Amino acid sequence: MGTDARSRLTVLHVTPEMTPVSKVGGLADVAGSLPGALRRLGVDARVMAPSWPGVAERLRDHGAREISGPGRICVTLGARRVCSDIRVVDLAGTPLCLLEDAELFSNPSIYPEKLDPLSAMPFAFLSLAAVEYSLSNEWKPQILHLHDWPTSLAPAALKWHRVYGFSHEGPRTVLTIHNIAHQGILPLSALDEWGLGPEAFSLDGVEFYGSANLLKGGITASDAVVTVSPNYAREILSPEFGEGLEGVLEYRKSKITGILNGIDTESWDPWKDKAIPSNFRTGDMKGKKVCRAALISECGWEGFSGPVIVSVGRLVRQKGLELVLHALDEIMSMGARLVLIGTGERELEERFSREAIRRPEGLHFRRAFDENFARLAYAGGDIFIMPSLFEPCGLSQMIAMRYGTVPVARSVGGLVDTVSDADAGPRGTGFLFEDFTPEALMSALKRALTHFSEPRSWSQLRRRCMEKDFSWDHSARSYMALYSSLAEQ
Repeated sequence: MGTDARSRLTVLHVTPEMTPVSKVGGLADVAGSLPGALRRLGVDARVMAPSWPGVAERLRDHGAREISGPGRICVTLGARRVCSDIRVVDLAGTPLCLLEDAELFSNPSIYPEKLDPLSAMPFAFLSLAAVEYSLSNEWKPQILHLHDWPTSLAPAALKWHRVYGFSHEGPRTVLTIHNIAHQGILPLSALDEWGLGPEAFSLDGVEFYGSANLLKGGITASDAVVTVSPNYAREILSPEFGEGLEGVLEYRKSKITGILNGIDTESWDPWKDKAIPSNFRTGDMKGKKVCRAALISECGWEGFSGPVIVSVGRLVRQKGLELVLHALDEIMSMGARLVLIGTGERELEERFSREAIRRPEGLHFRRAFDENFARLAYAGGDIFIMPSLFEPCGLSQMIAMRYGTVPVARSVGGLVDTVSDADAGPRGTGFLFEDFTPEALMSALKRALTHFSEPRSWSQLRRRCMEKDFSWDHSARSYMALYSSLAEQ
């Protein structure tokens, strides 16, 4: 397809969350960055998302400008017509179609604690609103790009819904799996009530051990499936990482592609970051020392000259931080200190809180997400630790590398695609380990500390980290090629 044809590509991203107006996890960062990167390449990319509590205020804070609306959009959910206001705003150059219904989109946390047909209704509406919009609006997307289980009903509806299904004029569909552990499992009766025909209720449809699996239905019905890193695309074909869907994915692996996520390199730039005490870049690293001193002071460790290990992220089993708990004594005995920032599972929060009280000279735990302190940790740390049980992509290691903080990570998912081992070749950018054990983690940490003790080697390693290009440009081109191939079919 030539350049002129590419410029006419129209794509609607459908997402439950989008940075900077609504965020729970990394999905929001993708939805907030990828459409803009696509627009810079000439793709007419737009976003549809719900207006959760607080979104309207954040839109004003970020200077969003209304393009059109409010209008009205209604969808067929079984025997009912359900409606919502819709308006389109310009958010940093990207058109955002906002679904506004105070009752339907009332959960400030976005995702429910317990998923059932009632709590899943906002996501069913979002999915079908995207279908309705793509079929009836004057602006018709060639591609519906869906994100995770909350929007997986859309491709299933285009295939099996009693009203929207079996249309040969609808858009092609791309489904991105950000984390296959979250699948949207409901009673089969829910999808019948939402209008899916009997063809959907089979092994080749949404049926999953007697229940309805929204993600499975999306995988089955979509034209293309994307994971957020190439290695994760391979991993989810195995029982270890497939979360019960490995057979479904293996059967359809010809339509699965892994495209590595990027990061917002304008926001995460140590040379321009206003939240850190001193800026720096390769060739001018004095600011890194200032940030390190500020971090040490914030933790009450004045005068400490040893390695500072940092971790920023959710305290959940996926992140493998129980390995760190088991290794704390050995980490301290090696003369290193640990800064940990995050919230999550109560048990992990409480265990790290106890350890921080017991040994304040070696562990500083910030039991909250404090963005300014997180940026200081990225900028002032020496080593970034990421011992994940699984990691579809991971953004933290990319941010850390951009700030010259060297990652020690488990060789899973997107960590393999972003970190290369410094002891395996001259262009290494970190230290990887395979076994999910405290011993394997400590072995990698010891290798990192050996390099840290050699200033010339460490400086070169840090520079290679900072020179890595994690911008969205390359990923956006890969997505554009995928869209073009689907549009031509």
